[in-house]
Amino acid sequence: MDASRPRDIGSRLELFVDEWLIDRMNGVALKMHKPVPREVVMEYDRPWEGPVSLPGMVMADDGKFKTWYGARSSGGASGQSQNSHTAYAESQDGIHWERPMLGLAEIDGSSENNVIRFVDTNDTHMGGIYRDERPGVGSDERFKAMTVRKIGTDIRESGHHIIRGFTSADGLSWHVLDKDPLLVGGTAREYPSNMFDGEASFFWDSLKGEYVGYFRGWEPSRGGTYSDLGGGVRSIRMATSPDFREWSDMTFIDMGDSPQEHLYKHTCAPYFRAPHIYLMFPWRFVPQRKLDPEWDDQGISETVFMTSRDGVHFERRFMEALIRPGPDPRNWTDRNMMMTKGMLETAPGELSVYYGENYKRPTCRARRATYRTDGFVSVHAGYGGGELVTRPLTFSGDELVMNFSTSAVGSVRAEIQDADGRPVKGYELHRSSEIFGDAIEQVVSWGETTDVGALAGSPVRLRFVMKDSDLYSIRFRRRAAA
Repeated sequence: MDASRPRDIGSRLELFVDEWLIDRMNGVALKMHKPVPREVVMEYDRPWEGPVSLPGMVMADDGKFKTWYGARSSGGASGQSQNSHTAYAESQDGIHWERPMLGLAEIDGSSENNVIRFVDTNDTHMGGIYRDERPGVGSDERFKAMTVRKIGTDIRESGHHIIRGFTSADGLSWHVLDKDPLLVGGTAREYPSNMFDGEASFFWDSLKGEYVGYFRGWEPSRGGTYSDLGGGVRSIRMATSPDFREWSDMTFIDMGDSPQEHLYKHTCAPYFRAPHIYLMFPWRFVPQRKLDPEWDDQGISETVFMTSRDGVHFERRFMEALIRPGPDPRNWTDRNMMMTKGMLETAPGELSVYYGENYKRPTCRARRATYRTDGFVSVHAGYGGGELVTRPLTFSGDELVMNFSTSAVGSVRAEIQDADGRPVKGYELHRSSEIFGDAIEQVVSWGETTDVGALAGSPVRLRFVMKDSDLYSIRFRRRAAA
C-alpha cells in the first residue's frame, strides 16, 4: 500500500496491535498484554481421557459454548493409538463444562462417553474443527474438520502424511468429504514442501472470500540445510481454497527477520470484532531446555503471540512469551501452555481463552484465562506521559469511540488534525475533554460536541495525548438513534 495515501478505516474497529495506523509515538509504546489466569475448568479424569489429553477449540453456537478436545489416555504426543479420541463438551458460561453422554463411540465395551467419531473411518483422533461461516454453505456441511494421518510405519523414510476432510451438520456425527484426501504429504526427506505434522488450522475469510488454512511444516535453518529431522525448525505454512476441496500450494508464512524458533499448534483466526486482522497464538517449543532432571523428555513449551493483516506476513514484534509455564513445576515440561483455537465472550468486556497444563501428569487439565475486549496490545503511556499521532486516515461516521484504561491520575485527550498536522478548528487539543476511567467504548468529546460527521471522508490525523493510560482500539461510528 502507498504509505502516502490516507488509510481508509471507514467505520471499522482498529486495534493497535501494530503500527499500521501509527505515524509517530513520543513517550508511548506498544505493549502486549497477557491473559489473566483464572480457574481450572476441566480435569481430564474420565477413563477415556488422561495425562496426555490436550485442549482443542472453542466456539459459541446454538446459544451455548462448545469445545472439542483431545481425550488421550496414552499414545504420547502424536496420539497415534487406539487410546486417542476427540471428545465434546458444552457450557452455558464458559466456566462450568458438561460432558454429554453421546453414545457415538464404543470404548472398552461402553458407549457411555462424550467421544465423537469421524464416521466412515476408524478415526477418532482430534483434528481442527470449525463452524463454516461461508454464505450459502449446506446444512450438512455446517461444520468442517481436518485430520492429519500418518501412512506407513517409517515416517523418516517411506511413510508420509495425508490431510483428510470431514463434514458434519452438528459437529458430532461426521462424514468423509467427497474429495479424500484433501492434501497428500511426503516424507521427512522431502522437507520443507511436502510433510504435514500436527493439526491444521483453517477458516472462511469473509473479506477475502476464500478458505485460509495453516499447517505445520519444517523450515531449513537460515543458511543451512536439513539433516534428517534435526536440520530445521518447526514452522507454519499457509494455503487457500475457494471451496474447501481444492487447495493452493502451501508456502511458509513470512515472519520477517525474527529469530527462528520451533512454532506449531498455530491457533490462528480473524479477530471477530475486526476480521481484517488475524490473531495467531502459536506454541513455542524450546527443545534444548530441561528443568526437571528426573523428567524423561527434553523440552519446554509456552504460547507466543503475533498478528497479520494479509494472512501471509506476520509481525513478531513481541518475542516474549504470552503464557509462561509459571510457578507450577509440572508445567515446565513439553506440550504445556497450549492455547485452544478460538475465544469466547463470557461477560461484558471479557474474552475467555483456554490452555492446557500438567501434560503427562495425573493432574492434566485445562485452565481458563481472560482478556479485556480488544485487550491484546495497547498504546501505553507511563506516568510521565506521551503522545501518539496517526497516519492520515479517512473515516465514516458521526463520533469517535475508544477502548481505554487509565489510573486515577491518568488521562487521554484527543485532537483531530488535517492531513498536514494542523489542528482542525473546533477539535483542538485544548477543547478535548480530559478522559479518565476504564471503558470499552468511550465517546470522545470536544467541549459540548461529539459530532465529527462534517470531517467524514476527508483526510485527517488523530493525536492522542496520554498519561498513565492504555489505548487499545478506536472506531468511528454512527450515533445511536435517540
